[in-house]
Amino acid sequence: MEDLNYYDTLIAVADDCPVSVSEVPPIRGGRKTVAVLQYEMIAAAPFALTQEDVLFESWFARQALDDTSEAEKARLRTEFFAKSQACLRSSPLPKQYGWGLVFDSEGRVALCPMESPEYHRLVNGDAGLEILNAMRSKRG
Repeated sequence: MEDLNYYDTLIAVADDCPVSVSEVPPIRGGRKTVAVLQYEMIAAAPFALTQEDVLFESWFARQALDDTSEAEKARLRTEFFAKSQACLRSSPLPKQYGWGLVFDSEGRVALCPMESPEYHRLVNGDAGLEILNAMRSKRG
């Protein structure tokens, strides 16, 4: 499996993001959305998870596979990444909810609210990070 993680990178908020201040994603229809799951994971453990961890764990949480052994979970993870996966540039967090995603030198991710001084410092290139824009929601 090839390494799909980002290193020393900022995924900046999408140009067509509908909010001007970051928002916590809401639960819809009584279920946690991908945005909610990803937000909760990253917010609870800044700079602890990689992009691969977030993508797999958010998929796994929505599968309702209770009582899955660690061996079975590892097999599912291998199968999950055997297929092409959208990266966090397409996550609802930077596309819809105004959260920048900051990756450190070890590929671990943290949230950065778009209205914060830290986000503005990072997006202006003052931290030496590679800056990638989140995918737009609409064709430009």
